[in-house]
Amino acid sequence: MNRHFTKHKVFNVSYHIIWIPKYRKHILKDDIRKQLLLLLKEKSLQLNISIEASEIMSDHIHLFIKATPDIKISTILKHLKGYSSFRLRKMFPILRKYKALWTHSYYCETIGLISEQTIKKYISMQMETNNK
Repeated sequence: MNRHFTKHKVFNVSYHIIWIPKYRKHILKDDIRKQLLLLLKEKSLQLNISIEASEIMSDHIHLFIKATPDIKISTILKHLKGYSSFRLRKMFPILRKYKALWTHSYYCETIGLISEQTIKKYISMQMETNNK
């Protein structure tokens, strides 16, 4: 079991999250893709969440994360998207033309323990599936 503990709580809070760049542009490639993953991992440490699986496609992102029940998913997304957008647009001049890198929308689904392996496998297969 992947339960987490604090002094007064036992929890297993997991999410499958998907979001896209503005206008679903195919911009998440090569160095941008690599830097985005590093930035998301960096921010996740600051937020005290864990990225258990990830796949960055050219026009969307899949994350499987674990969090504490104390942080709302909207707060997590606000920080991940805001931080990565700001930093990527500073690093890559080609992205500066976008006032915002991400859409305001996202998809989020809570994941129970039984579904964890299924979601991880689905995320890991994304690149393979989309290259066919």
